[in-house]
Amino acid sequence: MVERSDRAPLLDWEEVPSAEKPEAEEEDGEEEKEEKDPPASLGCSDAPSFGWSTGPGGGPKSVFCPDTDTGGPPPATSITTATADADAEQHPSDATPEELESRMVKWEEKDQIVSVFVVTFNTRSGNMLEWCLPRDMDLDGVEFKAIASGSHRVSTDFIYFRKGSYFGLACFANMAVESVVERGARMKSVGILSPSYTLLYRYMSFLEHQVRLQLQAPGHYSPLEAFYEDKRALLPPSGDGVVTASPAHTWSTSLSHSMHPEMKITHPAGCMSQFTRFFGEQIMVMWKLALLRRRILIFSPPPVGVVCYRVYCCCCLANISIPGVGVAVPEFRPFFYVNVADISALENELAYVACTTEKIFEEKKDLYDVYVDNQNVKTYREGLKPLLRLSAADKDKYRRLTEQRQMLLYSQEVNGESISSEEDLFILFFLEQNNRIFQTLSEVAGSPDPTLTQESVRAMGLDPHGDRLFLLHLLEIYGYDTLLLSDQLCCS
Repeated sequence: MVERSDRAPLLDWEEVPSAEKPEAEEEDGEEEKEEKDPPASLGCSDAPSFGWSTGPGGGPKSVFCPDTDTGGPPPATSITTATADADAEQHPSDATPEELESRMVKWEEKDQIVSVFVVTFNTRSGNMLEWCLPRDMDLDGVEFKAIASGSHRVSTDFIYFRKGSYFGLACFANMAVESVVERGARMKSVGILSPSYTLLYRYMSFLEHQVRLQLQAPGHYSPLEAFYEDKRALLPPSGDGVVTASPAHTWSTSLSHSMHPEMKITHPAGCMSQFTRFFGEQIMVMWKLALLRRRILIFSPPPVGVVCYRVYCCCCLANISIPGVGVAVPEFRPFFYVNVADISALENELAYVACTTEKIFEEKKDLYDVYVDNQNVKTYREGLKPLLRLSAADKDKYRRLTEQRQMLLYSQEVNGESISSEEDLFILFFLEQNNRIFQTLSEVAGSPDPTLTQESVRAMGLDPHGDRLFLLHLLEIYGYDTLLLSDQLCCS
């Protein structure tokens, strides 16, 4: 029997076409719906995060990452002027909340769709690219990304993925049909590509509606053509850009609902709290592995959409907002959904987090450092196995996180709506923990006696004995090679 995807509920601003509406009216009104911008309160969190804000030739760039310079000028579709961006980057702390809110709206209005496509499952040929714009776009392999392996078991799903220097989002649907040729089922996916994953979620409802139309009336591409003409990016012709991660902003760690637009339009509210509840205490293990920039591969059977959220949340665990920290370490790059066609790309990655539905990856032990099968976190690397054990400090941090969440929920119940959300709490909790570690390391490194003692390790929120190996890995990866360990930390 076909199961329905467990994707998160639609957000308030998303509109689902009414079942009573004639299909012609639905198609005509689709473009009008897409013009609506989401309200400023959307998203998984408002806290500092990794945001992929530049693409080939310099795609959309967030004005809230002043230390990032990864591309050329904004594309012609940008509403924000180059002068405004420059001023915002030079003097971000001088901006008023109203100015930040205005910039956020302008940032959200940048349309950066480089391709739109339809993928279908053919009973003889398998997954096939049925249609795309532009015609000359290199979409080789996208047919295996847009329809995940095992998708025939679910009725609907959505998939985030990487295609070269672009991020993609595809919505999949499976419909029963009375057709011997199609063996009783018609499966299609409608997807888009963009230089930045942060703009993809706003088109989720459009893609879901379009894939239903493709199932009911195959070959009807006019709404997709109109969408592409309206939203397509005007990028410089070079096309040799590299997807990069923009570090968290370095001028403020306070939460503000007029900041971090990349967090507001990426994923539905609740993804971080669901991620934490799913892993339980194991989230502290995931946090350490993310901070150490390990290669993390998450396996789960379809639906894959909710697992793509876990990839995103893993990246959020490694946020640091102290200037200069982490500049020399490998970027923690999200690949989202991967399949066997991505093996060669993963072989060259130093640090990444990805998810897959293909069990064969477990045998490819050279491709990953950590393999996560649902809630089971394991590694074949002897040097990392001790990190999978929770220390006393880990359990204490998880207890405090749980208590803070309960207090927040109680406060919301008593006082009604609260400015803070669970997403704020989770993101800020790990951000402050990371900042605390690296602030202490920097202070000890700059002291006359650069030796880490039990007291300084406890000041980081770590266990002097249980977290000793984690600390050694951290010092090596982040280049604190001048620091010494006290004799008290030599035995665990």
